[in-house]
Amino acid sequence: MNQRAFPIGGNDIAPGLPYLAAMPAPSILFVCLGNICRSPLAEAALRAEAARAGLAVTVDSAGTGDWHVGNQPDRRAQATALRHGHDISGYRGRQVGPEDFRRFDRIYALDRDNLANLRKMAPADATAEVGLLLDLVPGREGQGVRDPYYGDEDGFELTWAEVSAAARAIVAGLG
Repeated sequence: MNQRAFPIGGNDIAPGLPYLAAMPAPSILFVCLGNICRSPLAEAALRAEAARAGLAVTVDSAGTGDWHVGNQPDRRAQATALRHGHDISGYRGRQVGPEDFRRFDRIYALDRDNLANLRKMAPADATAEVGLLLDLVPGREGQGVRDPYYGDEDGFELTWAEVSAAARAIVAGLG
């Protein structure tokens, strides 16, 4: 459990000793191109892994492009998530904005092109760490998550496997 000690006077339980106060939950944003395939699946995978581990995490997803703002995830992404026990039909596409670089602790791009775009979009006062998602998975460093959009259902299963491996790595790093 993430906790930080803060000294405070007047501790009724043990006067003069610090008490433990919970730190804010880490906040993570996943970013792909349109926010209808890879990043919503990554969001669902991390929500599931964090819940399984009993960790509080703020999670969201967005796209660098604006083509799918307001749209549900691709029906194949929804079907894949549902097969794994997660309903993402309520997710809606949105475009990453300057405030995201201050609101989130970490922003993970799903491929190198989106990583480059995020670095160009980052405002001067950005506080988020920006990185490539699969850099967290041993043996996958420098690689992007497969974009299943132009393929079939099998591609979405491969994407689910990749983002799930990264979600497990994130949770292991937070735990």
